[in-house]
Amino acid sequence: MLEIIQIPVLSDNYIYLLHEPISGKTAAVDPAIAEPVIAILQHKGWSLDYIYNTHHHGDHVGGNLILKQITGCQIFGAKADQQRIPGIDSTLIHGDRIALGEEAFEIIATPGHTLGHIVYYSVNSHVLFCGDTLFSMGCGRLFEGSALQMWESLQQLKTLPASTKIYCAHEYTQANGRFALILEADNADLQARIKEVDQLRNQNLSTLPSTIGLELSTNPFLRENNPSIRRSISASEDTSAAAVFASIRQLKDKFH
Repeated sequence: MLEIIQIPVLSDNYIYLLHEPISGKTAAVDPAIAEPVIAILQHKGWSLDYIYNTHHHGDHVGGNLILKQITGCQIFGAKADQQRIPGIDSTLIHGDRIALGEEAFEIIATPGHTLGHIVYYSVNSHVLFCGDTLFSMGCGRLFEGSALQMWESLQQLKTLPASTKIYCAHEYTQANGRFALILEADNADLQARIKEVDQLRNQNLSTLPSTIGLELSTNPFLRENNPSIRRSISASEDTSAAAVFASIRQLKDKFH
């Protein structure tokens, strides 16, 4: 069973430390900074074997070089981003599989937030490390890719098993929920999720992981065909799902 440690850093980032107990192999996902990773490794008595980067932004790769210098770990990232990921050793493309000991991860290309964004899906444990592509009740801003690219990327993730746990790279859930409620105030699942999230955040606790199933019932970016959401943005019957998604994304960009 994969051991997953969530490390809150900066204002709202999460680094994930993954440990496969049979082999003893350990990986860090999107280490924004190195120090808290090193502290946990020392506390656990683990060595760091790999870094898995989802994309090139500084709050996801900032700890790469220090961790590599101290631990000698190998850094994985998208081939499309090989010039922008510090210390990268192994490049990945859509459909590749990599091993963390007995655990296998499938690489899914998810352009949108950035053009080279990838996510890591465990085919054994059904967990997804999705960086800034998918958030709980939200999705990433479109810094490099188009709305159509992001929509197509999310369509891939929607097909994963409903029980799949999603480990996003930021704690954006509460604000995302407030926006989602504007679009779909009559969604009982959404209302219940927001109540749960508010209780967690009032205690300064993480709202993650979520699951694909929970997101399918609460995340407006995965519910572009829902009649209530379509009415909220005044979409006509013949408006495509991708166009509805683009409208939702534009509205979210202006939401505060």
